[in-house]
Amino acid sequence: MATLSQRISPMFWFDTQAEEAAAFYTSIFPNSRILSTVRYSPEASQAAGRPEGSVMVVDFQLDGQSFSALNGGPVFRFTEAISLVVSCRDQAEVDHYWGKLSAGGDPGAQQCGWLKDRFGVSWQVVPTIVRELMADPGKGRRAMAAVLKMKKLDVAEIQRAAQG
Repeated sequence: MATLSQRISPMFWFDTQAEEAAAFYTSIFPNSRILSTVRYSPEASQAAGRPEGSVMVVDFQLDGQSFSALNGGPVFRFTEAISLVVSCRDQAEVDHYWGKLSAGGDPGAQQCGWLKDRFGVSWQVVPTIVRELMADPGKGRRAMAAVLKMKKLDVAEIQRAAQG
């Protein structure tokens, strides 16, 4: 395994799609790459019930942040209890990341900028202006009321709502 650049990093549990997911995610974000791929040895294969030589763990970085993906079988599924937040500077970034991450997934299943990608991983694609507006009680309430009505977030509409 590659040495990861941070002490704590998320590990995704996939059935068999770890390599495909890592390649998909690294194709979307800048400063991203596959660090290493470890395959099931005869011993690990026997212990895990996975095919010998198949991909076991993929270590990768997304925009410099380290992650790992494990092909552990169909035992566990992703839920909305954990999601990855993509902070966006503007509507163009919201549109870009929403479009890429939702391709083949379920973008309509959630509200407030949440979507599920084609692997079932939950993402929040959120413009930074939302957090900035939340710091002001009046604007924050009006902005949140607008956000709660949206699936993909609309920066201009959120700003209009915040102004009252």
